[in-house]
Formats: sequence, C-alpha cells, structure tokens
Amino acid sequence: MNTVDKVNNLSKSDFISIFGNVFEKTSWIAEKTYELKPFLNFKTLQKCFLSVYDKCNDKQYLEIFNLHPQLAIEKFMTNHSQKEQSQSKLDKCTKEELQEFIQLNHDYDKKFNFPFIIAVSGLNKNEILDNFRKRINNNVIEEFEEAKIQVKKIGTLRLNQILEKVNEDI
Repeated sequence: MNTVDKVNNLSKSDFISIFGNVFEKTSWIAEKTYELKPFLNFKTLQKCFLSVYDKCNDKQYLEIFNLHPQLAIEKFMTNHSQKEQSQSKLDKCTKEELQEFIQLNHDYDKKFNFPFIIAVSGLNKNEILDNFRKRINNNVIEEFEEAKIQVKKIGTLRLNQILEKVNEDI
C-alpha cells in the first residue's frame, strides 16, 4: 500500500489529528479537506488544502490570522510554531531585540488588528525584524493580502513536513 493510500484510509479523527494544525489551530480546514478524499497523490492533497484555504472569506482569514502567535514574545504556542520560532532563534533574543519585538508586535496589532505573520522558516532574527520594520508601514489592504500569502506559505511548509513524516509513521 502506498503512502497516499494510507492517508486515504485514515479515519476522520486520525486525519484531523495529523493534519489539523497545517493552518494554525484551524482544524476545520483539515475537516473540509478530509471530505475531498480520496486523494490521487500528495500533490492533490496539497491542492485540496490550499483550495479550502483560498476559499475563505475575509472574516475567516482574520480569524485564522488571529490564531497565530506574536513573534518572539508569545508564551503559549503550538508545537509547530514553537519549533519554527526556535529554529529562527526568536527564543534567543537580546534584551534590545526583545524590546523591539514587544513594541513592533504592539504597534502592528494596534494598526492591523491581527498579529504580524511571516513564514519564519529559513529566516534569522535580523531578517524577521527587517521584514517587520518594513511591513508595519504597509496599509491595511496590502498587509491583509501579505498575511494571506504568509499563512499559505506556513501551511504549505507544515503540510510538506507532515507528509515527509507520514512516510515514516503511518
């Protein structure tokens, strides 16, 4: 039995348990994707996930955005977020960097009504701070669109990591 068949044979609860955090704390996307089975291959599974996300309305996007943690200062995070932020060394900020993250997070949330979202994978603290400093100057429409793009990048990266692990675990 190939791996996509193993995914297709998962119960709904097992599927959601494995894929429920592809989009931060948004298991309903995994639930809707589950209903699109069977998947021909992993590319089809990925397209289904992204299609469900792309069909969100602005209210749903905003809800998804607000489920994301604030960078470098959030205490309670999902395992995915914790790992991603740790790999970018956001858990090892200097006092000055931490103060800047605190201020930027506050100002950003006040301006846009959702946390700053960036796919931190492959970025270091300085690159993240540079992006933060630039993007806080965007207007609301530009930043809403950028947040949608970043969430999609994060979801795609997470899904690919899960699918790699599925080959080993299922």
